[in-house]
Parts: sequence; C-alpha cells; structure tokens
Amino acid sequence: MIKKILALILGLLVSIIGLLILVVTVFVNTQPQFGARPAGEDLERMSQSPHFSDGIFINSLPTTTGDLSDVFKVLPELLDEEGKVPHRSLPTGYAASPYSASDQVNRVTWYGHSAFLLELTGRKILIDPMFGEIPSPLPFGSKRFATDQPIDWSAFESIDILLISHDHYDHLDYPTILRIQEQVGLFITPLGVGSHLKHWGIPEEKIVELDWWQEKEVDGLSITACPARHFSGRGMTDRFATLWAGWSIKSEELAIYFSGDGGYGDHFKEIGQRLGPFDFAMVECGQYNEAWKDIHMVPEETVQAALDLQAKLSMPIHWGAFRLAPHQWLDPITRFENAAKLQSLPYITPLIGQTFQLGHDFPNTPWWLGL
Repeated sequence: MIKKILALILGLLVSIIGLLILVVTVFVNTQPQFGARPAGEDLERMSQSPHFSDGIFINSLPTTTGDLSDVFKVLPELLDEEGKVPHRSLPTGYAASPYSASDQVNRVTWYGHSAFLLELTGRKILIDPMFGEIPSPLPFGSKRFATDQPIDWSAFESIDILLISHDHYDHLDYPTILRIQEQVGLFITPLGVGSHLKHWGIPEEKIVELDWWQEKEVDGLSITACPARHFSGRGMTDRFATLWAGWSIKSEELAIYFSGDGGYGDHFKEIGQRLGPFDFAMVECGQYNEAWKDIHMVPEETVQAALDLQAKLSMPIHWGAFRLAPHQWLDPITRFENAAKLQSLPYITPLIGQTFQLGHDFPNTPWWLGL
C-alpha cells in the first residue's frame, strides 16, 4: 500500500513538473518580448564569424557568466533592500534644450543605466534605449528608480541611428522598440540581434548587424563594433545565441566610445590602440558581484578600462536606474570617484536627463548625495 501511495505521489509530481515545463515552453515561444533566435540565412551568416563556434558565440578570454546556484547564494542580499535603493526620487535635468535642431553642436543626454542620446552635428544616435519600468520579460522584478520627472519621449523623434550593445532586457526593451521604431532610420546591432528586431516587425532593410571590428559608414559617421566580455540571451535556451559588443562612434570632430556590458580584459587596451584616443568614453560601472566578476567590472576596473581606452573624458554608466545586483546603490559612483581621483582620470557625472555639450560643458554635480 505504501509503495502504491509513493508511486502515485511520484507520478503526480512528475506530471506537475511536466505541466510546468510545458506551460513555460509555450509562454516563451509565444510571447513576443522574448524575441527570436537567429535561423536560416541569419544563422549561416553568423557561422562565418571567428567568434562563433558549435552554435554559440564565445568570448576571447575564458569567462564564467555565473549560474542559478550563484544567484541563490546572493539571494538573501538581493532580497535585503536596505541601502540598496534610493530613499526618494532621483533629481532629473529634463528641460527645454538650449540648442535648436539646426545647431551644429555635439551634445549628450543620459537617461540612467546605459541609455543615451547623442546629437552629433545634427545627427541623432540613440544607444540602448531601455525606457520601460522593469528590465524583465515578466511584469515583476527590479523596478526603475523613481525620478522627479518622467522621460521626455519627444526627444526621440527622427532618430538617425539606434545602437544596441546586446539583447539583455536592460538594454533591448521590447515596449520601447515598439514605441519608437517608426522614428528610427537605421538599427545597428551585433550579429544576431537583428533577428529579435525582425520578429518585432522591423524591416530587414533598416537593420545592420556587425561582428567585432566591423565598421559601418553612415552619413559621415563611422560606427565600429568593439569586442566585449559578456554574454547574451532572452529566453531559457538562447544563451550566447547572439553577439554582444561595445561601440566606437567617430565623426570628423570626435571619437566616442560606449562599452555596453562586460568584464575587464585586455580588449580595452586593444580598442584604445586601434580606435583611440577617445574624446568621450561611457564605461560600465554597476550591477557587479564576485559571483559574476568576469562579465561586469567593479568600479576600479572601470577606471582602468577608461585609461586603457585613452579616454580624455569618461563617464560611469550602468547604474542609477535599476537595482540588478546586491551591492549598495551608491557603491558604484562612490568607488568610481575615489579611483578616478587617484588615477587623475577626468570624468563627468550629469543628472539623468541633463543635456550637455561635449567639449564645452563638464557637469559634475553630486546629485546622489542624501538619497
């Protein structure tokens, strides 16, 4: 009798697990926010990359990305919010721009985390526009920190180029893409990321995919995909299915670098030697932990990366909007400032939403104090 009961319980558990797997599989395969894994001609084209092997992209250095067990180890810290979120809304600098569309000046606006709008002599470049409330495919998770003003969506009209560094949810946001796609002239992504965009209805002719070190010339701008040490994936089975990258953006006047996400490595020095020096570098600084140290830099490494890049002016990014790691929310900027001062690295810290002119404005307000 006991054996029969145990067998029934085991069978019931197996059925429940099987049902859960079926539900999750159906959900992932039918919900558009998960995107689409590259296939067919896209996959064939990707397979020619020297960074693609056995169906996945690989880092140039041995890299541990962390797994579910690592997340469980830091789960108590993740659940504890004391000192890890701001106590009140963040001040913002959204205001009427002092420049008109006809002004041939170079200006930058930061939207928190890794989202930027560059306006280079009349051309508008939007980078990693995650403007949603939750960087997740599900309606729960870490929410965007409250701000004094909402994002000014009117700034995203007539975007010439939209750059995506990789396909993680805090960098490639499905609702944001849907809302602004008609305003974008050209999407430039690392290899494979275009499959998500096409799945969301963006015409193939508006998408350019690049491998590391490949370059695209657009209306006097030179856009180069740079190596990064990270990973990709939006679902349960597509880890490493698309490439990740940083970006070099050059005009006749300026050389600009955007790191995307990634751990420290000798690729920063190589980028600096091949494409630098850079007038302005936006470098990842936040959401780090010992468990995933190979794929996110700690602030001291951010400073060293900026030095390797030969950056004349730097800015710490990937912080100030979401809590995606167990460190104190002010830890990134505090440690970055300390290390930058020790290394005599010039840097800026603009408010979220503050537009500043490159080479002319040097915002360095400690807006986070007291929050």
